Amino acid sequence: MVVPSPDAKAAGLCRDLHARLPKKIDGLERTDPGPKSELTAGWGDPAIILRCGVERPPEMIDPAYAPKNGVKVNGVAWLLQKRDDGSYTFTTGARLAYVEVTLPEERTGDGLGPLTDFAAPIKETIPKGVA
Repeated sequence: MVVPSPDAKAAGLCRDLHARLPKKIDGLERTDPGPKSELTAGWGDPAIILRCGVERPPEMIDPAYAPKNGVKVNGVAWLLQKRDDGSYTFTTGARLAYVEVTLPEERTGDGLGPLTDFAAPIKETIPKGVA
């Protein structure tokens, strides 16, 4: 797994988020991937993966793409991207650090359920704004 390399401000926000992440997401136990980092976390096998401090996806600034591929879950806006392998990647928008969550194809049957577990810790640690 590639560990993000955000600027110092975003890295600090990501460390705060890491400390608040739940032990379970969508009923799955936390199983962080390697290399160990405060910028990444995982749950289950195959794992739901969170990476904090990622670059803004180029699609986020494309006005034709972003509005129709955005979802809001419990007050957190996400850009939705389907991958060729059947997985989905969600990236937060309008926050001072970008948080990316990848749901493997085997975990997509529950819809957006896993994102509800991320909403509170993200709202508590990553303020609204433009990164």
